[in-house]
Amino acid sequence: MKHIFLFLLIASPYFFTHGLYAQEVEANEPTGIENVAYKWGKMALDATASDTERFKPRPTITSRYLGLIFVSIFDAWSRYDENAVPVYLKNVDRRPAKEHSIGNKEIAISYAAFGAMKEYYYSDTEMFRKLMVELGLDPDNVSMDPNTPEGIGNLAAKAVIEARKNDGSNQYGEVEGSNGEPYFDYTNYNPVNTADLNTDINRWQPKYFSDGKGGQYAPGCLTPFWQHVKPITLKSADQFRPGPPPMVGSEQLEKEVKEVIDLQANLTDEDKALVEFMRDGPQSVQQAGHWLKFAQDVSRRDNHTLDEDVKMYFLVEIVAMDAFIASWDSKMFYDYARPYALVHDYYQDQVIKAWGGPGKGVIEMQGDQWRPYSPDIFLCPPFPSYTSGHSTISGACGEALRLFTGDDYFGEQVELIPGSMTETDSKNFGEPVILKFPTFTETANMAGISRVMGGYHIQADNVAGLQLGRDVAAEAWKFYNSHLGKPIN
Repeated sequence: MKHIFLFLLIASPYFFTHGLYAQEVEANEPTGIENVAYKWGKMALDATASDTERFKPRPTITSRYLGLIFVSIFDAWSRYDENAVPVYLKNVDRRPAKEHSIGNKEIAISYAAFGAMKEYYYSDTEMFRKLMVELGLDPDNVSMDPNTPEGIGNLAAKAVIEARKNDGSNQYGEVEGSNGEPYFDYTNYNPVNTADLNTDINRWQPKYFSDGKGGQYAPGCLTPFWQHVKPITLKSADQFRPGPPPMVGSEQLEKEVKEVIDLQANLTDEDKALVEFMRDGPQSVQQAGHWLKFAQDVSRRDNHTLDEDVKMYFLVEIVAMDAFIASWDSKMFYDYARPYALVHDYYQDQVIKAWGGPGKGVIEMQGDQWRPYSPDIFLCPPFPSYTSGHSTISGACGEALRLFTGDDYFGEQVELIPGSMTETDSKNFGEPVILKFPTFTETANMAGISRVMGGYHIQADNVAGLQLGRDVAAEAWKFYNSHLGKPIN
């Protein structure tokens, strides 16, 4: 197939920072939203949103799904690249250079994506089949012929699924004592505190949520065994474990608890929009999905080819997966309290100003009535606090995108109606505001501070989380480059 060189010189700050942008692209190769890797990325987001609706938020689990889906895609693609090394696909030779066409890549990554998504998001198999048909592919082709793109794609998905079957996630309830229950807690974690009695203020306490039907319940800890899941790029879950958070009695904790109260009581419309956007995002796709959406923003912005998207999504999602594992190592090791309990303890005998709940605005209340800026059906995340998951994953993925693009510039923005994801009455919504995300680093910082402003974390959770995430990204960057066939020191 004939090739041409496509030279682009775009008069924007982003491209001036990169100098001339030159890349060899196949004639008429689809780019941006038209490239097949982008389409499977969008499908992965839709499947994650569907999973959230069906099973409630389970960000650890969906981060693993997304990570493994994009490993499958990368591994299939690697057989049509000059130097790339697959992660799990073994004993399948690199195809000859003459076969490294966009058509073969599209077929291979589509079968890999289809096979992996059927495994991890099986409830939406019909949705995936529909995309295969739209792409002109046969969803019933189960060939394992390593000499064809269909076979390579199917083999890549199979290799990933098999390699990760006993990775500590307990996806199939295979760990002894699970009785076949998927994601059963084989560590038998029991919080020191109950929802009704807090005997150790330094430790995590479950909290009551509304069930949306007039009752209430206290959800248990989400996947308290996740630190035992095998990482992809890290040597171990505790490789970058941070030092301990501030304890009750320390001057630091006293200041940080007060900071949470002050921030939450003085939320501007812009602050509320930021808290809501980072809490829930454009779709309920959790943090790994949220940063996949940001990656797709980059794909549209830079008019990515299939090759660029395969590599970018692979990097971002293995980073997100490992960042969750590292964050859960810290969470379960320290088993640390959230502001919900800390504020109640520190200010139980004092009158404070705080958000009173949907429709009530900021009012005066007893400190032991304080609550995060969150709807009744999801008052605060049901697991220990330190480090902040949002901060860890955002720090990690923001750094991954900075490294991938070679520039910190992001330049995205979103328009939101403040209060629309928290209040129950539109009369309490603010006027539309525009949130701007100038750089990847600042976007991660905004995600982190939003968790303090909303009352889900103290600053220590945020600061340690951002650093932990960036440490994970630095390690993953080495892994990524080694699998591109260009190791870095």
